[in-house]
Amino acid sequence: MGSTQTAREVIISADSHVTEPGNTYVDYIDRSWRDQAPRLVSDPVSGDCFEVHGLSRRINLGTAAAAGKPPEEIRLTGAHFDQLHRGGWDGAARRADQIRDGVDAEIIYPTVGMLLCNHPDFDYKHACFHAYNRWLVEFCSADPARLIGCGQTAMRSVEDGIADLHAIKDLGLRGVMMPGSPAIEDYDSPIYDPFWETAIELGLPLSFHILTTRAERTRGPAMNGFLSVVRGCQDIMGMLVLGGVFERHPDLRIVCVEADAGWVPHFMYRMDHAYKRHRYWLPAGQALSRLPSEYFAEHVYVTFQDDWTAFRFADDMNWRRLMWANDFPHSDSTWPWSQEMLAEQGRHLTDEQRRAILCDNVAELYGIDTAKLAAA
Repeated sequence: MGSTQTAREVIISADSHVTEPGNTYVDYIDRSWRDQAPRLVSDPVSGDCFEVHGLSRRINLGTAAAAGKPPEEIRLTGAHFDQLHRGGWDGAARRADQIRDGVDAEIIYPTVGMLLCNHPDFDYKHACFHAYNRWLVEFCSADPARLIGCGQTAMRSVEDGIADLHAIKDLGLRGVMMPGSPAIEDYDSPIYDPFWETAIELGLPLSFHILTTRAERTRGPAMNGFLSVVRGCQDIMGMLVLGGVFERHPDLRIVCVEADAGWVPHFMYRMDHAYKRHRYWLPAGQALSRLPSEYFAEHVYVTFQDDWTAFRFADDMNWRRLMWANDFPHSDSTWPWSQEMLAEQGRHLTDEQRRAILCDNVAELYGIDTAKLAAA
């Protein structure tokens, strides 16, 4: 009898990033916007940073590519682009970073583009995001089986958003990162129903990432902001559930990105409690046919990286919607010690849960060929 070979474990990061190079917007933006395009500038004190038309503060790169650095070396300012991880902007170099971390593929999100989501000028955002999408296609083309890009839309209007979905699909990108707030009304308004249906028809998962919604100022030291950074995503998930979006669109899937996951069981309880006691506060005619927790468990995928509570309480939420991520190359990244962290925090998982959370859930959502990854 011939020996049988056990298929090796495939691990996919559901949330990783690029570090946009200085030419991303200047070279790829529509000509009419070129003079106002975000551009990389050097400062003797702040180091290299992005200067953005319409924003008073520059975007520093110190934490944008600090993966692997010891805490005492992480600084918001002082970074120079040529010292950052090359895999953050060079798709051909990215595979070496993946191998070092034991990762086979990544869902790719922006860095500068995250903060541009909060820019007040929606026309400006629209131009910037189109430029980023074109640049991202080239980045991912270096290794399309392993680099799965999410495009951006400014959501200037429902019609614009739908056009962006088609454009992103035509570019070959596999998902869409949404801004936290649209230009017109809010995402629970029925005017967005055609947008949700288009995303379903095109098979494009929609994501809401931390830092893409204007945050309230936190009290105490600046570090306290890290504790509240998940709130924007929680508010959006609650709005979509209680606003009846999933009731009206039973096939819609939303990804809550980098907001951790250990809070999910309590959040589902809290929504159910609020609904049972105060459901008559909902607008007339906005009844839900199921408990809020049931919508969340079915429709919301949640990514996390270094969150032991997500592993420990996986049975208290729908672990078929949990997706691990390494957040490379940001300062919160588990790179390059992801495997050690997963071995420690994930030791309570069953084999089925481990495969789902580290690979199968994200592969199913984005249509990733895991057999091809395993064979490579």
